Parts: sequence; structure tokens; C-alpha cells
Amino acid sequence: MDRYAVIGNPIAHSKSPLIHSMFAEQTGEQLSYEALLAPLEDFAGTLRSFLVEGRGVNVTVPFKEQAWELVDQHTPAAQLAGAVNTIQRLDDGRLLGDNTDGKGLVRDIQHNAGFSLADKRVLLVGAGGAARGVIQPLLQAGPAQLCVVNRTVEKAEHLARLFKDQGPISAAGFDWLEEPVDLIINATSASLDGKLPPISPQLILPGHTWCYDMMYASEATVFNRWAAQQGAVRCLDGLGMLVEQAAEAFLLWRGVRPDTAPVLAALR
Repeated sequence: MDRYAVIGNPIAHSKSPLIHSMFAEQTGEQLSYEALLAPLEDFAGTLRSFLVEGRGVNVTVPFKEQAWELVDQHTPAAQLAGAVNTIQRLDDGRLLGDNTDGKGLVRDIQHNAGFSLADKRVLLVGAGGAARGVIQPLLQAGPAQLCVVNRTVEKAEHLARLFKDQGPISAAGFDWLEEPVDLIINATSASLDGKLPPISPQLILPGHTWCYDMMYASEATVFNRWAAQQGAVRCLDGLGMLVEQAAEAFLLWRGVRPDTAPVLAALR
């Protein structure tokens, strides 16, 4: 039986083993999937040890950038993202690194939630690895403008330069923003600490603007509670993104894309 795993630190909270077991049952694929806790100082050792026999891994915080350095080949998505969340051991033993986060985000927004990104004004909050990993797929969806906003404006400007050939992207600091947007995506980890990025309520047009927090929890995140109070028409969390990016990894490994709807419904 082919073995797969998710590697991270911490990892006990991960829903990935449950998600992939449901995918396997649905598709009839014979595989096992486990969660591995890697020491912060030896992710490489954990990865290499598992992939002696394992066929592939998912990589979660804080190891996605390290994973990018360790693989032998990158998909175009991983190359631009500068991070790897999915690794496949090829038949010749080389490691292929992919990044499925952005595809998962876009599919959740457009397919599951029914929000078309085409010709929309999108605000991406944060300029860290999570933001960088989703920019290319967002631009491929054809927004009128994607603005990356960050406390340190230079980081946002760096991402805008990096992806300038991919579509209409700009950068800003929080103080520069005045006009309402169609969609706000929170790519910061502020919700994990119960904090809010300093976004002006003027950016939300009541009854029109959607908000998406890439974090998820059993209850509404701090960001989504705040957005609802400002009149956002709909507030989404990142659970759908988690399931959809997992489906993309499953497709890479097994050649079949599972139906995500029943899996997401079961997790909800």
C-alpha cells in the first residue's frame, strides 16, 4: 500500500489524514496517510526518512520554504510561490515540489462559494509566504486589480514586482487605501492570535464586499466577525481552501481528483 503523510510542527491538529482517508475511500485508491511531527531543526531528516518508502508528502507550517530548497524539481506554481506544500517522489527517486494552496483558494472562492474573481477588485492582506503562494492563481482568475497590502510596504512592493508579468497587481500600505473593494482576503496569521490587521472599515461596501480568512476554526475567526460587523455580504474561512488544496495534491499523486463537496460537508 502506498504511503503518504503530512509533515509539520505542530501537527496533532491536522485534518489532512482524515481528508485524505475520505478521498481514498471515495475514489477506491489504496493508500495510507499519516501525520508526522518533524523537529524544528531537522525537517530534512524527517522528510528523507519517510520518502525512502513513502510516495509523497504534504508540508505545512513552518517547513514550506525549507521544502522548496530540498526538492529536485519545481512545478511553475511552486517556482513562483517560493514554497512547496506537496512533494511527489518520482519513479527515478527525484522529488517534485508543487504548491497547491493558490489553486485550492481560487477553487473554494469560485466553485464552492460561487464568487467570480473576473473583473473584481481584490485586496490581499499580508505579504508573507501564505500571500505569495496564492498570488499567481488569483491573477490567473482575471481580476481587474489585485492589491497586496502590508504593514511593511516594501514587502508588498517586492511581491508586486515579482508577479508584475502575471497580471494587474499593485502594492500599498494600510494608510493608502480608501476605495471599497469586491473581495478582501486575509493571508496573515493574525486570527490565530485573536488580532486584526489594521484594515479600514471604509474598504467594505455593506451588502457588496465579500471577505475571506485563510485561517479557519470551529467558530468564526476574529477577522470574519469584524467583517460581518462592517456589513460584508459574506464571510468565508479557509476550511474549503484546505480541502481543495488537498484534492489538488491527491490529483498529483494518484491521477484522480476526488469530489470535495461531501468531504467539506462532513468536516463542517
